Amino acid sequence: SPHSPYVRRVAWIQEIQKLLRDRRIEQATDVLRLLRKDLGLEGTSLNDILYKNAAFLNLVDPISHELLLSLAREMQCPKKDADTIKSSDKICRQLIYHLTPHSRWLRQSMSRRKSQACLKNTLQKKLSSDSLDLSGIPLSARDIRQVAFYLQAHGDRVASVDISFTQLHDDNLRLLLPALAALPKLSTLALNGNRLTLAILKDLSEMLKEPQMFCSLAWVDLGNNLDIFTMPQPLLVAVRRRCSLKSSLPTIYEYTEG
Repeated sequence: SPHSPYVRRVAWIQEIQKLLRDRRIEQATDVLRLLRKDLGLEGTSLNDILYKNAAFLNLVDPISHELLLSLAREMQCPKKDADTIKSSDKICRQLIYHLTPHSRWLRQSMSRRKSQACLKNTLQKKLSSDSLDLSGIPLSARDIRQVAFYLQAHGDRVASVDISFTQLHDDNLRLLLPALAALPKLSTLALNGNRLTLAILKDLSEMLKEPQMFCSLAWVDLGNNLDIFTMPQPLLVAVRRRCSLKSSLPTIYEYTEG
């Protein structure tokens, strides 16, 4: 599909809303099952979700998972009165808000010419803060090279880079990773809402083995991508080593054998 996964996820949530308004609870539950599976939360019953899969460690998108749990609880409520439908609809709206872009650039679908103008406008401005926000601007391989060049030239003070909802896929991110890794102050990196896969985590983990790469990184948001549901422990450990404020990081669970 040419679209990022959030597009189909939002369509499913809207379908759930419609089915609930029509009191078609069973069909809505079927769609919810599809949505849960697509977001990495398997299970066909509420018990499966609560006691088996909600124990996932280091979720990349705990907010979606929490909202999905709440929605499943509401939909399994024996009372299907107006209040239940209303509260389920509210959770659906919260999910849609969480899973969609809210960039100042992106209100409707953006033409290629307009997206290039937005990118050019952003990169031509002198960096007024320590963040680079390109969220919602569709980025081609050529655009990514422009961004990399910009960061190499002006990235000394950049602490935050937001390239969420930019239709980014693994190959394009690989073009940008060296420039990102070299930023001395980069602490937060938003990559959510794209088309990234588990394969890119291997690249990130390998780079983070080198202390001089991503030397200030405190967190990376990888939620709402194709099949990245949890953060691998080596990646978390590498980030933890870089960050003195350990309380701001997800817990790294350690198991003892025997």
